[in-house]
Amino acid sequence: MALPVEEWRLCAARRWAALEPALRERLAAASLHDTLRLGCGLLRPEAEAAALRRLCRRARAGKEPAAARFYREEGNRLFGRRHYGAAARLYSQAASHELPGSPEVSVCFANRSAALFHLGRFEVCLEDIARAESHGYPDRLLPKVLLRKAECLLCLGRLQDAADTLSVVENKIAMDGIMTSPTHQALLKKLSQLKIKIHEKESWPEPAREACADIQRKSEIWEENDSISGASSSLSLNFDIERGRHLVASQDILPGQSLLKEEAFVSVLCPGESFLPQDSSETVWDTRVTNADLYCHRCLRQLLASVPCRGCSYAKYCSQNCADVAWEQYHRTECSLGALLLTLGVFCHVALRTVLLAGFAEVSRLVEWSHGGDKDLHNPEARCKHLSEAPDTRAGTRGIPGCNDNGQYQSSYQAVFNLLPHAEKHSPEHKFLCTLSVVAICKQLQEAGLEAAVLNQESSEKWSRPKICEKTSDELSPELKIMAEAMLRHVLQLQCNAQAITVMQESGSRDGAVVNKKPVRLATAFFPVLSLLNHSCCPNISVSFSGTAATVRASQPIPSGQEIFHCYGPHRCRMRVAERQQLLSQYFFECRCQACLDELESDVKSVVSVRNSFCCPSCQAPIQVGEDMLCCSNEACAISVSRESLSHRLRDLQQQIKKALELLRDRKADQAIKMLLKCRMDAGNFLSPEHLLMGEMEDHLAQVYATLGKWQEAARHLERSIEIVEMHHGPSSVEIGHELFKLAQILFNGFAVSEALSTIQRAEEILSVHCGPQSTQIQELQEMKTCLLELPRSVLQRT
Repeated sequence: MALPVEEWRLCAARRWAALEPALRERLAAASLHDTLRLGCGLLRPEAEAAALRRLCRRARAGKEPAAARFYREEGNRLFGRRHYGAAARLYSQAASHELPGSPEVSVCFANRSAALFHLGRFEVCLEDIARAESHGYPDRLLPKVLLRKAECLLCLGRLQDAADTLSVVENKIAMDGIMTSPTHQALLKKLSQLKIKIHEKESWPEPAREACADIQRKSEIWEENDSISGASSSLSLNFDIERGRHLVASQDILPGQSLLKEEAFVSVLCPGESFLPQDSSETVWDTRVTNADLYCHRCLRQLLASVPCRGCSYAKYCSQNCADVAWEQYHRTECSLGALLLTLGVFCHVALRTVLLAGFAEVSRLVEWSHGGDKDLHNPEARCKHLSEAPDTRAGTRGIPGCNDNGQYQSSYQAVFNLLPHAEKHSPEHKFLCTLSVVAICKQLQEAGLEAAVLNQESSEKWSRPKICEKTSDELSPELKIMAEAMLRHVLQLQCNAQAITVMQESGSRDGAVVNKKPVRLATAFFPVLSLLNHSCCPNISVSFSGTAATVRASQPIPSGQEIFHCYGPHRCRMRVAERQQLLSQYFFECRCQACLDELESDVKSVVSVRNSFCCPSCQAPIQVGEDMLCCSNEACAISVSRESLSHRLRDLQQQIKKALELLRDRKADQAIKMLLKCRMDAGNFLSPEHLLMGEMEDHLAQVYATLGKWQEAARHLERSIEIVEMHHGPSSVEIGHELFKLAQILFNGFAVSEALSTIQRAEEILSVHCGPQSTQIQELQEMKTCLLELPRSVLQRT
């Protein structure tokens, strides 16, 4: 959730409405500096601050031993039912709630190692065993865990290490002295079995596997740009008053060519619903899995066995190194503010982390610079206007906001600071909400004794709890006011400059042979160079992400001199022009891209309007568009039907499809098929054959048949889905690439070799353009192709 929770927004709105009209006028016209100065005294301790504290109590981010016990017991229950993946995640949640130094945290790691062992994740299992030992796992229970360690080492082929571990186990059992108990007898039996296995492997070593031919990777042509950090030399930075800063092709660019590789200056993981404040007096622990459980909170790497923060239950990391780096850079300040940041939303969190990463010295320098005498020179929009009117442009890029004295535009805090906040275009009410939120964060920092850490004046002791501040004044210190002003600037910038980091995430059941993936928003970030790209509803680039790094590639040929366009969300293939223009209003510009001009200034109908339309319920002919009543285009029929009745049928249909997917998740595939076939029949009576929902139903049917191993039926339905997706998005779109990837999996599993190979080739060609030759999907396609090509010649000839 980007903005604060609704209750806080309403609280801020009531405070705004209660202000004197003269004060509202002053705040509406004030600069960021004056807005912050005026706003500092408007967060009343007995009213807004108290309301915020009540909301924060509903966002659980602290350590709670009762929650740890609940999650550990739930993990044990699922482990007993052999749901090892779910059990591992619950043990992770239990570990995140255990207090530092508690012996129970070692039990969480040991239990999780057992689940990981059953999942075949031996390396990660070994890491958890080491964590259990380092956190004081009970000595009497250690032999069982060490036997698991030996078995992992054996499975990994590390025979000597396995033998050494067994020796340690033998010594521990011998020292224990009591050898007759059932537990000891079971340990001795397991010990003996592992010794035999080690001996067998030493006597009969496995034949060395033939080294698989290295998958050929296309080497990407890349020459770094001298002026733009992370950009290709095929780009140049330009500006004019209408388009502002923008990137242009300085040479002809081919599809798939890399144009930009940028690491996020800052990123914050988007929390799941279970972490948002819940209005409930009951103590109910949530077992839903969210992105906060699945990805590292620093590098966004996918988690299997998380390392919890020692101070809060929210932050989780992929390794101790990530946890340590996050603590040093920003989390030592954020840790005790977890509930507040979850309540105030991701934009406030990004703003705080941005200034923490930049450091007080740099923040102070740029804030003071922005207060300079010549206001125009310190206003990015005004500077662009002056530069566009200047007769002498020999200065090149040096005068462009965000560039350093050498004319270089780098992925730096200076570039982030110079992104446009559009302060005068935001509504006064929204600016006031942002101001109160930022002031609340800074007052909490001051009250928690974290001001020195924020200002980089001390090296806070690792994992130490914040000291209680001795200050009693409600007034922020001058230094915190500087940080607050920068934070307010960043919160306002994010409305237009926030970049969603997305990931292709598995949806539905994970135990099928065909993996269904969809793009999911994972984090919100500042990418100062990527932010230079202007919007088009018909973009010429694709953006892909690996962790916190973004890669921009050309999705079509781009001739020299043409601007590089990104899509901010509203795309011509997904929305009508009116919907696109409404959504784009948040960016404070009116889109005049070619797709919008074609639809606004001519009789050209959008792809969405033509294909996502209704048909006549009587004769299935196309329906003529009207306001409230829609008429059949077939003169012999001429039936009229209300738009509302058709919209109601569409909503009912979507609900039925949702129920069918729930049946599939409950492993009731036959019932799901019956319901989806009925939905498809009903849809054919009032939706056009090219409607996207028709394609989605075919996709769902393919998914159900694939779970039953009926590969031919699955392929037939997915091919129909691909036809509809291609009508909407085009034959070389990334959407087609994802659909072809699913079809390749189905054909591969169905042993349709020749069809699978041709589908793999087409999917590779499309996805390598949009996602790059080293993407996960490309690697999986190449593995399938290698496997098929290694089949005996007789099999290949038969197929």
